[in-house]
Amino acid sequence: MPLFRLETNVSRSKITPEFLKETTAVMSKTLGRGQEFCVAEVIPDLPMCWGGTDGPGGNAIFMAIGLMGEEENKRHAAALFKHINKHLGIPEDRLYIIFEDLKAFNVGFKGTTIKALGLFD
Repeated sequence: MPLFRLETNVSRSKITPEFLKETTAVMSKTLGRGQEFCVAEVIPDLPMCWGGTDGPGGNAIFMAIGLMGEEENKRHAAALFKHINKHLGIPEDRLYIIFEDLKAFNVGFKGTTIKALGLFD
């Protein structure tokens, strides 16, 4: 169920299927969960001002059930910032990533909840 959602002023033309697939691979590796559960989405072309300029920037949220914490988030940040900078050219000082540790009973999947399915407990 891990979800990475990036809102950015970077052009849609840079958001390729390959970039999204690589993003789910980065997520899978940093979390230690199967890539088949990872979702990456990007909202491009947003009017955005970061620090008084309109250069490449963004904000993101990275959600997962468990596997988030003070030390874990440092590892997630290192992997995601490097990936985003490499492929989209967003500098590390023009991107925030918010980490959110979700409860399994607060995530729906297959007509019920992740907790009811016994996934990721």
